[in-house]
Amino acid sequence: MSVRIRLDVSYDGTDFSGWALQPGRRTVAGELLAVLERLFGSVTGLTVAGRTDAGVHATGQVCHVDVAQVRWAALESALVRKLAGLLPPDVRVLAAAAVPPEFDARFSALARRYEYRVTDAPFGAEPLRRRDTLAWPRPLDLALLNEAAAGLVGEHDFAAFCRRKEHASTIRAVSRMEWRRDADGTVVATVAADAFCWSMVRSLVGAQLVAGDGRRAASWPGSLLTRTARADEVVVAPAHGLTLVEVTYPADAAALSARAELTRRRRDL
Repeated sequence: MSVRIRLDVSYDGTDFSGWALQPGRRTVAGELLAVLERLFGSVTGLTVAGRTDAGVHATGQVCHVDVAQVRWAALESALVRKLAGLLPPDVRVLAAAAVPPEFDARFSALARRYEYRVTDAPFGAEPLRRRDTLAWPRPLDLALLNEAAAGLVGEHDFAAFCRRKEHASTIRAVSRMEWRRDADGTVVATVAADAFCWSMVRSLVGAQLVAGDGRRAASWPGSLLTRTARADEVVVAPAHGLTLVEVTYPADAAALSARAELTRRRRDL
């Protein structure tokens, strides 16, 4: 008999070739699965909320896995500490809990929230933040960044900002896209949506940065939403500035299946 376990995961993506398993490459899933198999023996169905690319970080990643109930009962109380002792230092499981079998880390998610950190300081990124902060060579205007961001909120076809994937929809609902400047001067983008297509967040950021430094009009990123194919003039922002910070799910367990069914449907405007 098996039980489904939700794992909340944090990692520094610098030295990983992304989340997903890849032969001959070091990945977050590969490191995590190897340790889980060591503790539980057979594990099945490792599924993640967001398959982050190489170099992208996470403080709020979520995945699920099915394990033997008898092993879970023996390990539950000490699992997080045991994982900390076995996993490499650039990946950590922050919490582990049994969830209903209807829970699906990917399809049950209501929204995913990312942050992208940029510094326009003349000296570049602080040495201790160089792994998660992009150094931008031009001054950034916060008002222009937020003006550009406002034109991207809502449900749209984001084909201009997505790398092509055969038969996949590029329609997404962005619920939040905004910028702030923190006390240390770092400019941080927050973007949240029900889901994202491949390279979408970094493409959105890249388009807004050239508006924020004045090289493009603030209306330019939003104007690209009329495109039906990827806009080659949009530069994908480097991976290391991006962090997955939160994934949200229905509070009611009964709503998990309904949400998963809705997410699986192909979307049209």
